[in-house]
Amino acid sequence: MQFTALQIATLIKGKIEGDPDAKVSHVAKIEEAGAGSLSFIANPKYEEYLYTTNASIIIVNDTLEVLEQVKPTLIRVKDAYSGFASLLEKYNEIISRKGRNGIEQPSFVSKSASIGKDVYIGAFTYIGENVIIGDNVKIYPGCYIGDNVVVNEDSQLFAGVKIYDGCSIGSRVILHSGAVIGGDGFGFAPQKDGTYRKVPQIGNVIIEDDVEIGANTTIDRATMGSTHIRKGVKLDNLIQIAHNAEIGENTVIAAQTGVSGSTKLGKNCIVGGQVGIVGHIQLADGTRINAQSGLSKSVNEPNQALTGSPAFDYKSSLRSQAIFRNLPELQQRIYKLEEMVAQLSSQLNNQELKEK
Repeated sequence: MQFTALQIATLIKGKIEGDPDAKVSHVAKIEEAGAGSLSFIANPKYEEYLYTTNASIIIVNDTLEVLEQVKPTLIRVKDAYSGFASLLEKYNEIISRKGRNGIEQPSFVSKSASIGKDVYIGAFTYIGENVIIGDNVKIYPGCYIGDNVVVNEDSQLFAGVKIYDGCSIGSRVILHSGAVIGGDGFGFAPQKDGTYRKVPQIGNVIIEDDVEIGANTTIDRATMGSTHIRKGVKLDNLIQIAHNAEIGENTVIAAQTGVSGSTKLGKNCIVGGQVGIVGHIQLADGTRINAQSGLSKSVNEPNQALTGSPAFDYKSSLRSQAIFRNLPELQQRIYKLEEMVAQLSSQLNNQELKEK
């Protein structure tokens, strides 16, 4: 598919500098782009490529200063990164709507299931009893959707997604391959003989609108009630969300993080990769946690930045790290001070003896 600079500028509400009829058929990184490529510059360190790239069209910030003549047609927008993302989103919508309708065979769809308009169900998919699938949902091959599941309109389930019984998926949700929604929470009661008895997990998972969940991420069903993923949450690949946890609106969590049972994250939190969060605590809105941190206590003050294991205030941690790096030097200084104190003490004792 080809697009002109004028078409792209219209879509993202940009201003054209150059040829409005310039055409592109694919996207590329600015440093690798060739003729017919669309690229963007959002980070100042890539501005040098503006004068050497062979790209045909480049999306740039409206504040960018051009220091010399450039070959590509420029499209200026307020935020080049967001503009480029918006364009790719619209492109994906066009691609996803082409040739992705109907039910492929072999697949199983229960007679009691309700299937909306313009739905695509890929081969080898299982859809259980009383399932409700909204309009324009795309379910790619090899998915499992258990009984009484609801998947609302415009959501996408990529290959191999598994949704257990009774879970609810909002509108415009994206579940990437291998995601498991509603598996049993980790609930086992210790017995006197040293064994563990399984505690039945009879709750569900509720995922609200505009959530994206990465590949092989797992969200456990609640013991009772619901594990809740609020609107706009973005979860990376390989994340574990335990039973009865709640992730607040527009919170983002990077890969390999684990959130333990009944923990509640507030709105607009940012959690780095490989973070561990214990159970039954709460994180205030806007909490930011550095990668590989371990959180063991509730965070009650909004917008705190934390790091370390156990995690504590980011600035305090940096000061502590600086002191830690200087410990050998500080130790030597202490030894010298101790020697000086010992010498002064000896001199004072000798002086006292002489005076007697």
